[in-house]
Amino acid sequence: MIHQADPTQETFVLNMGPQHPSTHGVLRVVLHCDGEYVLSADPVIGYGHRMHEKMGEIREHRGFYANVSRMDYAGPLPFAHAHVLAVEKLLGLEVPKRAEYIRAMTSELNRISSHLLWFGAFLLDLGAFTPILYAFDDREIIYDLLEDLTGARLTYSYFRIGGVCRDVDDKFLEGTKAFVKRLRSKMPMYNDLVTGNVIFRKRVENVGHIPVDMALKYGATGPVIRGSGVPYDVRKVEPYSVYPEFDFEIPCFTECDALARYRVRMAEIEQSIRIIEQAIANLPEGDYIAPKVPKVLKTSGEVYQAVEAARGALGYYLVGEGTQNPYRMKIRPPSYSNLSLLRELTRGILLSDLVAVMGSFDLVIPEIDR
Repeated sequence: MIHQADPTQETFVLNMGPQHPSTHGVLRVVLHCDGEYVLSADPVIGYGHRMHEKMGEIREHRGFYANVSRMDYAGPLPFAHAHVLAVEKLLGLEVPKRAEYIRAMTSELNRISSHLLWFGAFLLDLGAFTPILYAFDDREIIYDLLEDLTGARLTYSYFRIGGVCRDVDDKFLEGTKAFVKRLRSKMPMYNDLVTGNVIFRKRVENVGHIPVDMALKYGATGPVIRGSGVPYDVRKVEPYSVYPEFDFEIPCFTECDALARYRVRMAEIEQSIRIIEQAIANLPEGDYIAPKVPKVLKTSGEVYQAVEAARGALGYYLVGEGTQNPYRMKIRPPSYSNLSLLRELTRGILLSDLVAVMGSFDLVIPEIDR
């Protein structure tokens, strides 16, 4: 590892992106290199900026349903969950328990599908093709389940202020039970195929070391900070919805490297399975949407609502002035803070390790650009 250019050698600037397979979105990273070593890596964002927050400020609250899945196409349901929870707080609206169980159940399914997508793409970035085939085989089952329930395969608009737009039926519940049983039985296969693979470990072990103070300094959250040994998970530290009623653990690993962040996500899949099983077993009877949601939603005051998305802490800050649209909407996505680590973290590393480091972040660029 080198941190300063050799004055006797010529250095060069290399553009990684904005159309590069391993950035998984329209992201440009300006690299200053000395041979095979990275002297600096500067992310250039904003290529996909669509003004989602401004759209949220000029539309009625219900008019923002479709925006949430355009910010995080891999895990949109937690983005929807945070939005409806924030508006419900401003309204003082009580949501039926059954609706919250359905929200938690579908959000955890979405977390698993997001982690499976990351798993396959991460290994593909590192040169392994087979794992993504297994991951997509399992992910497709989740998409089938959620498509039947929500009517959409990727960009869901399922959550409503006051509940969800459609109740779960026996087909969904039985299908979800069968899926979690199948996935639990396949986790040893994933570990045998990848976790212990000597080529994989040489690419990620002791690579991209993020000490705790660096993770805290940049506001990293999600598997990135939990891979540095900090058990920060919004579902536990700022409990919301019905998550306090579930028995689950927060996986943490203290090695601080790219392998630790991989292990966190694989362990989180198993914890999401536990939550889904408990949600199905204890799903209460009753309404799936509050019976008295006002037709006209006028909000006053301010609120901040955070949830644990697939990539970390996600928050909505809303300010209402008694109108049908928020005066101010500010969204705190996890990938923005996690990406800000890149310049300090990658200073002096090998160019070939940069892909492994960025892959371990599980970046979704549209949530950064918004």
